[in-house]
Amino acid sequence: MNDLPIGLSTGCFYQSRIVEVLEDIRNGGFSLLEICSFPKHLDYHDDDAVGQASEMIQGLGLEARSLHAPFADHIDITSFDERKREDSVADLLQACRAAAALQVRYLVLHPGPEREGRPPEKEHAQRLHHASGAINRVARHCRQLGIDLLLENMLPHLLFGNTADMMYLLGEIDETNVGACLDTGHAFLAGDLSRVVHKLSGHLKMIHVNDNLGDCDAHLPPGHGSIAWDQLFSELEHYQFSGTLILELAGDAEQPPAVVLEKAREARRFLRVLASNRPGGES
Repeated sequence: MNDLPIGLSTGCFYQSRIVEVLEDIRNGGFSLLEICSFPKHLDYHDDDAVGQASEMIQGLGLEARSLHAPFADHIDITSFDERKREDSVADLLQACRAAAALQVRYLVLHPGPEREGRPPEKEHAQRLHHASGAINRVARHCRQLGIDLLLENMLPHLLFGNTADMMYLLGEIDETNVGACLDTGHAFLAGDLSRVVHKLSGHLKMIHVNDNLGDCDAHLPPGHGSIAWDQLFSELEHYQFSGTLILELAGDAEQPPAVVLEKAREARRFLRVLASNRPGGES
């Protein structure tokens, strides 16, 4: 597993415009990126801004491996309001087009809204139905643009935060260009990281790597929280995971980029040591 590509989510700089931090990221030693779609960072609705970012990424010799699709209160593909569902799908289709312009391989999507709690079973089933229809449309558009769609496991307190919901949605998608992205922090907070790895193993293409203390989604560097990383890497090796690791770390607007990037490099070193210590890894 020592040859797994390790990249960085630009979300650690979400409060800055992406074009203001790309050179810092390159100079900090990262070339593989996941692009954050927070509007202040990169407005995926703005074709000129996306084009400028794409041109700069290429010019700096970087690779945008993925774009994280937007998630916000106004985006709800499960809504009983058809107009809201359609507006939400339109937003995601725009993100697909931005992803294509950025020349990414994957669009990473939270399959449910930022909504807490589980509704009564009848309503829950209907929301799953709405979501599956919308995700099929997004997946189809991604396929037409030459992109794969990855569904990400959500925080356990949110609608569809149960892994069973994600597995249901993966089973309902007709398109073949769909896989899964494991968020280690989300799965750990759910108390079932090992079980999530097992369930998603046949679909797993990418991992959002971050740690926490089991109390909140802190996006700590791996090794700074309570996740048993050696055990996790053993499981990934067992399932022959060969995808991409993306460090999805918390940012701090009060710290200069060099400080944030040093933490990211430390996290990458931690992951590489873990990988090299696995059987067959470099000593």
